[in-house]
Amino acid sequence: MFFEGSEKKVEVFIKDTGFSLINDVQDEFWHQLVNKANAKILSCIQNDVCKAFILSESSLFVWHNRFIVLTCGVTHLVNAVEYFIQKQGVDVIEHLTYQRKNEYYSHAQPSCFGDDVKILSQYIKGKALRFGEMDSHHTFLFYNQANFHPKYKSYELLTYQISDEASEKLTDTNISASEIRSFLQLDELLPGYIIDDHIFEPYGYSVNAIKAGKYLTIHITPQAESSYVSFESNINLIELAPTILKILKPKSFDLLSFNDEGFDLLLEQFIDKKYISKSLVKHTLSNGRIVHFANYVLPQLEFMAATEFDLSDSHHEL
Repeated sequence: MFFEGSEKKVEVFIKDTGFSLINDVQDEFWHQLVNKANAKILSCIQNDVCKAFILSESSLFVWHNRFIVLTCGVTHLVNAVEYFIQKQGVDVIEHLTYQRKNEYYSHAQPSCFGDDVKILSQYIKGKALRFGEMDSHHTFLFYNQANFHPKYKSYELLTYQISDEASEKLTDTNISASEIRSFLQLDELLPGYIIDDHIFEPYGYSVNAIKAGKYLTIHITPQAESSYVSFESNINLIELAPTILKILKPKSFDLLSFNDEGFDLLLEQFIDKKYISKSLVKHTLSNGRIVHFANYVLPQLEFMAATEFDLSDSHHEL
């Protein structure tokens, strides 16, 4: 059963006017915003500075001055962004970034990145970029050209084609959430974090974890032919990469960072040398925010069998 795990992501910072997205915005607003993307909220955890919602497709995080939404599948995230702008006003936005990763079956999506940017550009003057090769792994990014420069660091680690052992483990219909947490070593990786997770039917798993202002979210699409596991956090995922790669053994993965000037040194120190670098991109946005993108693959050492298409599956194009 195919599922498009690749996420769309928006991050919005609001201006410092004393208005708090946690204290002054009711949960009903976030439910409506998520519904606009063709998703729904399943659960929530909260501490003094952050609310974390698990969605039917990925996650929503809300802080006092910003929020992040990630949606996967065939969601239409740009509609949620437009809803926020229409309800709260474009003038409250200090900084916005909108990202889309390349999908397995982009033709099945309700829109492409260009379509989304056309909608956003009606409200926000911005610039669009591509990180990575068009015919390989890449990420599109749109951002508004404001002077605001978010100082904090954040990371994305996106793994593809996990090992057969990991896929079989994570597609076991009898596996429990605690067993998945143990398999991913979350207690060791996230000591002291509040954790909320959800197992989907027939397969799939999402987890949100928060500790003060720190957050981590993981989303797993374990099916062998389209396996994908994503990690998004403001803790250093490059330093955690050796553990993650040892657990999942993916055939390829992407790393993105925002504002980590030591990205190159971290790659040299923490990335297993058996992986080959295919793309390395560095770009400084007009507001000074530094973005890095790296794609790594395992070398192909033996022939693979051809993949047979299910002609009844509308996702496949011949």
